[in-house]
Amino acid sequence: MPEALPDPLRADGVLFDLDGVLTPTAEVHMRAWKVVFDDVFERWGITPPYSDADYFDYVDGKKRYDGVASLLHSRNVEVPWGAVDDPPEAETICGIGNRKNAAFAESLRAEGIAPFPGSLALIEKLSAAGVPIGVVSSSKNAEEVLTAAGIRSFFPVVVDGVVAERDHLASKPAADMFRAGAVALGVDPARSIAVEDATSGVASAAAAGYATVVGVDRGAGADALREAGATVVVEDLAVFLSDSGSAAPSPQATPSDPEETA
Repeated sequence: MPEALPDPLRADGVLFDLDGVLTPTAEVHMRAWKVVFDDVFERWGITPPYSDADYFDYVDGKKRYDGVASLLHSRNVEVPWGAVDDPPEAETICGIGNRKNAAFAESLRAEGIAPFPGSLALIEKLSAAGVPIGVVSSSKNAEEVLTAAGIRSFFPVVVDGVVAERDHLASKPAADMFRAGAVALGVDPARSIAVEDATSGVASAAAAGYATVVGVDRGAGADALREAGATVVVEDLAVFLSDSGSAAPSPQATPSDPEETA
């Protein structure tokens, strides 16, 4: 039996992750990380080789430098943290992260980006209904991506990697970013919905007390998303567009039972 879906129109607010949820930029990020880590692993003789599983396990959803540190730590490799203005060629956590960001920015500007059709239709529907919506993204490129995708104007609140650094917010899976998003949007997490495609983001939203955490399976795996705290898992946000489907009680009516989200 298909999972019963919450009704986002009845939520206090909906907070979306960006990459992989609203736009297919997760694929651009994945390619950029692979180029950088393949080179680093080969030059430093790190084994086993970098894989897509590493992206989902150690990098996806986290702030850039935290992702680099997490992955290298998984291989028992420790390098200096460096500084945020390290040049891309610097062999530091920040240098490697900046190298990846340069590759990502080059790809984004060359190829552009468009939102997922189902995601665009949903945010248009929520906006028309007056439901407060915002973005919670670990990426420091969120503003550029939202603008390039033509959807920046939908979101009065964007809590991204720049904001996280400025306000000293801990990286996902800590609750900080999704909690800050709810505060900025003026909504109660216990009556709101968070939408994420990364296990770290799902865990962040669950820890922040969101009644409903929608996991969008773009490759992390439905089981992994549920284990991280997703209360429902979908393959695309277009499933929320049907007015005829059966919907579960909204966050306003029935808060999530934590024992049912494992």
